[in-house]
Amino acid sequence: MEDEIDLVQRTLEKVTNKWTIRILCAYSEDQSPIRFNELKRQVGGITQKVLSQHLRRLVRSGLLERRVQTGGVLAVEYAVTPLGQTLREPLSVWYDWAQANAEAIDRCEADFDRTASFS
Repeated sequence: MEDEIDLVQRTLEKVTNKWTIRILCAYSEDQSPIRFNELKRQVGGITQKVLSQHLRRLVRSGLLERRVQTGGVLAVEYAVTPLGQTLREPLSVWYDWAQANAEAIDRCEADFDRTASFS
């Protein structure tokens, strides 16, 4: 049982950090490939180094596919794999929940911070 819990925890840690969620949410309904610099603009607030690290992890985990476009200009783009597409529904549910409950959570935290006294 402990091995199963560890496996699930490791898997969830790979897909629930803020950058992974923001990267995967950058893909539209059609899931078309996105070039590195466009992805960086869409994600926002991420450095090139951090984006590169997370993209490498997502490719390694089989959630994204890296494609090098050769032609006039060398370009790298990333596409969501079929495995990555299976995250669309859970991410959508998390996003909708967060959007619907963000203000309530902020209020609860503010109330707690005003009244709590831990010594």
